[in-house]
Amino acid sequence: MLKVIVPENPEVPGSCAAPTQHRHPRVRWWVHLVIIGSYPIIIGLLSLGRSGPQQPALAQNAPGLLHACAFQLGVFGLIFLLGWVASRASAEDLWLPWRPGLWPIPLGIGYSIGLRVALGLVAAFVMICLLLSRFIKPDDLQHLAQQNQPDVRALVDVRALRNDPLYYWLNLTLVSFVVAGLREELWRAGVLAALKKLWPTLFGSRPGEIAAVGMAAAIFGFGHVSQGPVAIAAAALLGFGLGTIMVVHRSIWPAVIAHGFFDATTFAVLPWLFEKLPHLR
Repeated sequence: MLKVIVPENPEVPGSCAAPTQHRHPRVRWWVHLVIIGSYPIIIGLLSLGRSGPQQPALAQNAPGLLHACAFQLGVFGLIFLLGWVASRASAEDLWLPWRPGLWPIPLGIGYSIGLRVALGLVAAFVMICLLLSRFIKPDDLQHLAQQNQPDVRALVDVRALRNDPLYYWLNLTLVSFVVAGLREELWRAGVLAALKKLWPTLFGSRPGEIAAVGMAAAIFGFGHVSQGPVAIAAAALLGFGLGTIMVVHRSIWPAVIAHGFFDATTFAVLPWLFEKLPHLR
């Protein structure tokens, strides 16, 4: 007598069985990570290759600034598109949904203030530790701070900020919220998404996501190498704070707005700082 063996889960063509969930191959996410993740590293290395006096990255007048913004956004857009084509990351992977509700704008303003206070406290803590170590005297510490202060002139023309209203407001709006805020937080979201997809055991939990934020912050800091070691450390700390905001809210938008207001207030006070503190020049 013939015995017919029927599979436990037969696949019947045209059946209403739920399709298996599509998963991106790891190689696609590797391509995504390499293409998008290397962006600030390449920017940092290119800035190291410059020699002699250079025009600020944000040009010296409004038309030049618009051209620089278009170029930077175009380059990043192409790189991000190539990475996305490889991985086909979803909006949820990149934390693009707007949430929580109507709160991203007030949250962003509050976070920008908190981040500035936090950076100031970290700077004060480091200086106190150096003084208590007795290896550095107060006069030496002041000289060290002046020698390693961020090279603002490599980024923006302070004289144009003071004398050209259009240049000033373009920096406070377009540069702060789009070129810096949106572009850099979208980059961060792309890196975090790839790390979570490639190593879900390490980076899938909340502590793992914070660790991934730290890795992305270190890469982000290197992108500011042309502005000096203090700028690298500040950018890395700022990036860690912004990445943590993204993790908490599962959305890039509170971080984008916080980043935008942080940069906008910095640009707003730069002319005053250069006038009141001549050694910054």
